[in-house]
Amino acid sequence: MKIHWCGTGLSAIPGLRKLITDGHDIIVWNRTIEKAKSAVGDITNSIKEFNIHKLENQLEKGDIVVSMLPGEWHVPVAKLCLKYQSHFVSSSYISPEMRELHNLALKTGLCLVNEVGLDPGIDHLMAHTLIEDYRNSKDQDDENDISFFSYCGGIPKVKNPFCYKFSWSPLGVLKALKSPSRSIKDFKKFDARRPWDAISTYTAPLPVPEEFEVYPNRDSLPFINQYHFNNNWRIKEFVRGTLRLKGWENAWSEIFSEIEKLSGENDDEQLTKMSDKLWLDNAYGKNEVDRVVLIVSLKASNGDKTKWHKTFVLDAYGDSVSTAMARLVSLPVSYAVEAVAQNKIAPGVSAAPSEMSIVNDWLHKIKSLTQHLEIVSK
Repeated sequence: MKIHWCGTGLSAIPGLRKLITDGHDIIVWNRTIEKAKSAVGDITNSIKEFNIHKLENQLEKGDIVVSMLPGEWHVPVAKLCLKYQSHFVSSSYISPEMRELHNLALKTGLCLVNEVGLDPGIDHLMAHTLIEDYRNSKDQDDENDISFFSYCGGIPKVKNPFCYKFSWSPLGVLKALKSPSRSIKDFKKFDARRPWDAISTYTAPLPVPEEFEVYPNRDSLPFINQYHFNNNWRIKEFVRGTLRLKGWENAWSEIFSEIEKLSGENDDEQLTKMSDKLWLDNAYGKNEVDRVVLIVSLKASNGDKTKWHKTFVLDAYGDSVSTAMARLVSLPVSYAVEAVAQNKIAPGVSAAPSEMSIVNDWLHKIKSLTQHLEIVSK
């Protein structure tokens, strides 16, 4: 069995290096060989130029392919895996096209594992833990109102006037700002056309409480089933969203205005120009440290009385070895690769595991990657 790790971008390196140093048989694929050599050339010579046809020629039954490539590559690579009876792992969201491969993966006994990075990924593990804990508690009651939220953000450790720094191309962030979101607010579906239409503040229960700006993103509603909520639970709030430093809304107001003016005809061209300028002005410098904050909370209340309330709080900083973002994206990916190799993941298209033995094991490992990780009870 070989592991084919495709993509050596900034968010990929710690997990890749772990698998190599742990002695796995790995071929590293990247569109630019020199960049891959710079990242892992000190610990492996097995580096090849990424080309899907060259990858196809190397695949064998039982291999595992990791796609840390741009999103448009995930489904083509997964289809290649199905053709050659190899497994697939990615940190990205499950797309509708990926979901369509589920039955074929089941039939062939192959694992197509997605959503095993930071967000999505670690947040899923935390959600499963809280929901399982509440379900088994004496306070679980179908008359309770359930409020769930998950907010994650990569932010600079030292606040700057822009209230943000970019680890990689800003284009993805700009495209996300164009997207609507759907969540649940006050027992009703809540649709926001743009993120800035739904920004609120949240005080995180860190050792020193800290106020952030948060907003919903994407469509939160499918995760109600993914997190195994009971069908008869009364859901008051349910949102998965993004966390930013306080002041971000004001600092980004001109960017919001520019995005609002986009006509649709030349959107991609205009966004690329905006991205290039943002990268030039606001990329992390050599000695600047990034930070990741992830908050996942579940509360059950009855009237004005809180019956049960627990919150995961994660805070991590970059160091001389890697950024916090890279650690928390790529190392969970490496855990998923090892779980697939050990036949711990069921066949089919799946997200981060919900089996509590795996969840607890991964969260134990993840704690060592952070400066702070705890469950706060209220």
